[in-house]
Amino acid sequence: QSCLTFFLLLNIKEDILKNWNDSKLQPTIQRLMKGYNRYLRPNFNQGPVEIGMSLDIASIDAISEINMDYTATIFLRQRWRDSRLVFPGNESLSLDGRLVSLLWIPDTFIPDSKRSFLHDVTVENRLIRIFSNGTVLYALRITATIACNMDLTKYPMDRQECTLQLESWGYNLQDVVFYWTRGNDSVKGLDTLRLAQYSVEMNHLQYSGSVAGFYPKLVLHFSLRRNVLFFILETYVPSTLLVVLSWVSFWISQSSVPARTCIGVTTVLTMTTLMMGARTSLPNANCFIKAIDVYLGICFTFIFGALLEYACAHFCTMQHQTIVDVQRVRNLCIVVKMTHFVQPIIFFSFLHSIFTGTTQRIRGTPEQSVTCEGNEATDKKKEKGCGLSSVKQMSRRAASMMSVENPNNIDRNARVFFPMVFLLVNIFYWLYYLLF
Repeated sequence: QSCLTFFLLLNIKEDILKNWNDSKLQPTIQRLMKGYNRYLRPNFNQGPVEIGMSLDIASIDAISEINMDYTATIFLRQRWRDSRLVFPGNESLSLDGRLVSLLWIPDTFIPDSKRSFLHDVTVENRLIRIFSNGTVLYALRITATIACNMDLTKYPMDRQECTLQLESWGYNLQDVVFYWTRGNDSVKGLDTLRLAQYSVEMNHLQYSGSVAGFYPKLVLHFSLRRNVLFFILETYVPSTLLVVLSWVSFWISQSSVPARTCIGVTTVLTMTTLMMGARTSLPNANCFIKAIDVYLGICFTFIFGALLEYACAHFCTMQHQTIVDVQRVRNLCIVVKMTHFVQPIIFFSFLHSIFTGTTQRIRGTPEQSVTCEGNEATDKKKEKGCGLSSVKQMSRRAASMMSVENPNNIDRNARVFFPMVFLLVNIFYWLYYLLF
């Protein structure tokens, strides 16, 4: 059955050659194709074929963090020597791309490719050139979507390491050997690329075996650093301004409850919307805590803290006002009691001073009598309720610990505390993600 298939393929090849008349094929090409078997590699049973590779990166069209891949258009050039195609002279023959079906070509593929296609407008973008010493140049234009494992923990201050691999599908190292044609200069076009969010920093070439270890593979490594200026203008600056806006409430009077509450709630809701918008273009993966998430979380914490600060300050103000009112009532009661007891004593002491002539002594008696009566009253109260007094003292101590002497100091301290802490956190944040 295999022999029958082989002879059928030979007949198909002969039919193809017959269709190309003399006007389409030059005599040299006809002579080269005569007896040529495209199903056998060059140097069959004589050692491996050395295939040189070179790349021209035309463009990197898209880089997706959600799918973790990039789409690139490349010009792939492969060069090898086939002794069966040697002809006299120093000229080279440029053939039509449709003649690829008549020659042996390497089975090169891209292992990490998800989708790829060969451009065919207006014809298939292929080039075949045969030199007099039997060297064959095969070039083609490909657009491929290639996987790239990304680490987004430092997003948007991250740098991604991506690769472009070229590997033989069926020929092992005993049949085919890959090498870079011009060494480190075999890849061009990366330095001139202009990307929207990235800049290409460095690249290096590598030769390595495949996963199985028996197939030749060439690897292009290149780094993509994200341009952080766009994210600073879109996310970092608005979130920072929202934090500063939340501090405006520290300068508003505590009696303006609607104004301060409105500022706090509005900034919290705006910050929540900003956090949701920053995650729309990123993969929903729990394994990544990104740098932008950390900063937005810090800003949200400060905004929410400013809202809680007003709640605490307002609570302390109301508590302080209650204590002041209670003290006023107590003072008023003491004044009423004093006037009730002191007026009769002053009257009788005045009469006694008239009859005795000791006015100077009597002037001191009201205070002494009042204090004596006060001491007797307090002694009686202590004797009646020792247990109640101890409970009241404990409650007063607890209230004194929770109360603030001047609630306005909370806003005064917050005006300094919040900006200083936010500045220190920003310095630590940017040093950590930019230097480490």
